Formats: sequence, structure tokens, C-alpha cells
Amino acid sequence: MAVAERKLRIDADLDRLAEARQFVREAAATADAPIACLDDLVQAVDEAATNAIVHGYHGSPGWIEIGVGFDGSRFIVTMEDDAPVFDPTSRPEPDLDIAPERRTPGGMGVHLMRAATDELSWQPRPGGGNILKLIRARLQPQEEEPR
Repeated sequence: MAVAERKLRIDADLDRLAEARQFVREAAATADAPIACLDDLVQAVDEAATNAIVHGYHGSPGWIEIGVGFDGSRFIVTMEDDAPVFDPTSRPEPDLDIAPERRTPGGMGVHLMRAATDELSWQPRPGGGNILKLIRARLQPQEEEPR
């Protein structure tokens, strides 16, 4: 069963992240997302939006549009912005052998997005900006439906 995509557009402001997280949480809950799936989607969107705000817009005004849809077995989150073009899928994985206290700050956002999703894809937005697609299966192999 397909659930119509819901959309939210927010200003590129860290103070708006809670609104983005709540929107994703409510959209996924409407489609009966298991808690692990819901938590993963919220984490991935939070990281992606934070990266767009902090590293894309660098404090300049802007916007982020978040769309959440469900195709029956997968949640598909599409995030668009008009920040400078940046392909997060080209970022290398961090060296996880370095102890966290010795690691320089940053560099974990894309890693966390990858860990929280089954598929992460990017394309430049026509006219400038970015389109990021985050896909998460409703259930992972280790997860079971509630009885």
C-alpha cells in the first residue's frame, strides 16, 4: 500500500531541526513504522539537515524541503535544498579504528546517514542545490513485526 508523500519546508536554521525530526517521526508513524525504522529515519534526516545548514548554507539564509513517502516496504525520504552543490555519497568512510576522543570533530554525519539507511543517493538539483534520497526498509532482517 502506498502512502502519499508528505512534505515540510523549513528555514535552514538549527533551531528548526526539532520540527524536521517531529515531521519525519509523525509521517513514519502514520505508516506504522516499527520503532527501529522510525529512529533510523529521524537520525538520518537530522544528520542530513544539520549538514546542509552548517556546511551547505554556512549560516546564510536558505531552506530545506523534506518529503516522506512509503511504498509498502520502504520509506523514501527526499531532501532538497538550494545550498552549493555537494555530493555526500562521495565522502569516504571515517577511520573507525581511531578512538573517538582522538578523532577530530565532525566527519561522522554521512557515516551515520549511511548506517541508518539502506540506500543513500544524491543528485544535483536542477537550477542549483541538492537532492538527497534516504531509503530505509520498513523491517530489517533482524527485526520482526509486533505480534
